[in-house]
Amino acid sequence: MNTLILLPGMACDAALWRHQQPALASSHTTGPVVVADVHGRADSLPEMAALLLAEHPGALLLAGCSMGGMLALEAARQAPQRVRGLAVLGSSARPDTPELIRLRTEAIVEFEQGRAEPLLRANAMFAFHPAHQARLVEDYIAMVQRAGAAGLIRQNRAVMARADLRPTLVALACPTLVVGGLDDLLTPPDNAREMAAAIPGAQLRLLPECGHMLTWEQPQAVTTLLQDWLAGLA
Repeated sequence: MNTLILLPGMACDAALWRHQQPALASSHTTGPVVVADVHGRADSLPEMAALLLAEHPGALLLAGCSMGGMLALEAARQAPQRVRGLAVLGSSARPDTPELIRLRTEAIVEFEQGRAEPLLRANAMFAFHPAHQARLVEDYIAMVQRAGAAGLIRQNRAVMARADLRPTLVALACPTLVVGGLDDLLTPPDNAREMAAAIPGAQLRLLPECGHMLTWEQPQAVTTLLQDWLAGLA
């Protein structure tokens, strides 16, 4: 029995998958569908992956958004024999650039000093295609605030410290779906193209009028892609 685990992105929770989880639970007939929270309970991507693998024994199907996609790739690196399928959405196998590390370090200072909300509001505009900002940005800010300053700091540090996973992609043997937003400013489409080109047999799908928050911006398209991916695994 394959458990399907949905992995949220940085400072996100089960609400990120609010459109997909019910539909996938009804169509995934070989095992349960759960949203993991290990990203909120460990300090690094390798530790998150080890915790995920320990808490969910047996064969796994992993679908991750953004940092959740990085976590899925790390779990597949640690336990390739257990991960039977991967869906990586709005993510990257690259390490942070020096510029991104500088920006995250500056953001951590703001979080430590209790100035998270103004920074979140400024950065939220980069997370969405302009067509979706007005209807989704408040939900996004509320979700990130639920993670708290400590969660934001810990998860930013984990992402800053992540390894370059590109050399591991060629060894992935499970069916893999890579999805990106054509208008994603945070993990641009070239990140998705790079992963799909490196992973043997990977499927690449790029969604129009879509930024970084794919599961909310194009909910039905993402659900359909994941349902088709699961059907192919079956």
